[in-house]
Amino acid sequence: MDTRANNVCSPSPSYSITIRVEIENRIGMFAKIATAIGSAGGDMGAVDIVRVEKGKIVRDITANARDEEHEKSIVRAIKTVAGVKVLRVTDRTFTAHEGGKIEVKNKLPVRDRNDLSKVYTPGVARVCMDIHHHKEHAYRYTIKGNSVAIVSDGTAVLGLGDIGPEAALPVMEGKAMIFKEFAGIDAFPIVLATKDADEIVTTVKNIAPAFGGVNLEDISAPRCFEVEARLRKMLRIPVFHDDQHGTSVVILSALINVSRLLKRDLKKFKVVVVGAGAAGSATARILLASGVKDIIVCDRAGALYRGRKQGMDPAKRELAKLTNPRMVKGSIAEAMKGAQVFIGLSAPNVITPDDVRRMGRDPVVFALANPDPEISPEEAQSLVRIMATGRSDYPNQINNMLGFPGIFRGLLDVRARVMTEEVKLAAAGAQAERAGQLQRARSRIEEPFGALLDLIPVDPIGPHVSAGARRAPSQPGAARTDDVRATSSRG
Repeated sequence: MDTRANNVCSPSPSYSITIRVEIENRIGMFAKIATAIGSAGGDMGAVDIVRVEKGKIVRDITANARDEEHEKSIVRAIKTVAGVKVLRVTDRTFTAHEGGKIEVKNKLPVRDRNDLSKVYTPGVARVCMDIHHHKEHAYRYTIKGNSVAIVSDGTAVLGLGDIGPEAALPVMEGKAMIFKEFAGIDAFPIVLATKDADEIVTTVKNIAPAFGGVNLEDISAPRCFEVEARLRKMLRIPVFHDDQHGTSVVILSALINVSRLLKRDLKKFKVVVVGAGAAGSATARILLASGVKDIIVCDRAGALYRGRKQGMDPAKRELAKLTNPRMVKGSIAEAMKGAQVFIGLSAPNVITPDDVRRMGRDPVVFALANPDPEISPEEAQSLVRIMATGRSDYPNQINNMLGFPGIFRGLLDVRARVMTEEVKLAAAGAQAERAGQLQRARSRIEEPFGALLDLIPVDPIGPHVSAGARRAPSQPGAARTDDVRATSSRG
């Protein structure tokens, strides 16, 4: 029987509501409300008193739900309690996004004409001419040295697909917040009203002078490969497609820790990657570069293999040449037989508990589709040794947000011109080591949700990325090592 329709997740902060209720001020009333929320399957959180009136009390009650329909069920349950009136319901996720989540702030005060004459005309003209004569000084005297463009066309947003540039903007704002919060980087969301690769490349090329790096985001495959390759050749700043490289770095970090936890050789894992787009392709390649040999990549039609005709494009044909050494053919379920590691980078509910049961001993499941994974943790956790998702509301999050702030911090610190394989491998190794240190300190290795990559992005991988960018022997001039003088050059 196909159990995928029964994939039910636990209440989550992403479906969090605040219910303002007017309650008759009698003993036991709040207990009845708490019971109603619990009976409806809600997870009650904060409770605040708004005001007290004669014979009544008004409270704000926060509860987490599974989805929007579950939110409504919780409210209906509260309405059944005699003596309680629901005044309003607020979706806390939508409230967090009202008016946008980021803003631009000044670093210096502008209090009088003296300040204006330095930060704007006439004083600014001197700085302009210095940069005109010494273009590299833009890194010192402007925002360029600490800024990243987050560029998307909205064609591959999370697991939502092609939803357009405006609908992609909340995700890009979230990325900008993470850049600032965890790496101190000023990142700007730039969503483009075009799907044409030539137009995307031209636009990014023309805005590049203002930025120290470009983070391509949520551009669908195979166009994303072309856009990144062309921009890398054209620009003298690092261009980083986060869906590919950020995701693959964090997955490699997690798999390094899996090999340590299970005392197995990373290179001997049998791995199935479901999803042959940007993230799946990059993940397969970085695992190959790390010595993993038995990798099967699957798309909707099943395993990729040399000579397959159905649904193939140049990127998939190249990937098929590099992977699937045993020439496994058939569905995703067929490919998973005997596999030790499942890495999902595809869509919700792609695999079932029976598929997991067909895997090898101590199976490892990374169900990373967002917002809904390939299999719910509740279904899989009793069947696996290690379980991870891409979500922020479960332990063991494997998400590119754990990688890109530190990676870009390192690249910007050395004014890197390119993003290299050595930089990615250095970042993965540093992150795995840091996670391992935290894990050993917490001694949480026996649970399916044990600390595999239980990190926040503030952990210090930036210096390791900087070292990798400085070395990069295969890429001459990969990093700028020349010093920019503290004062303007005149002569």
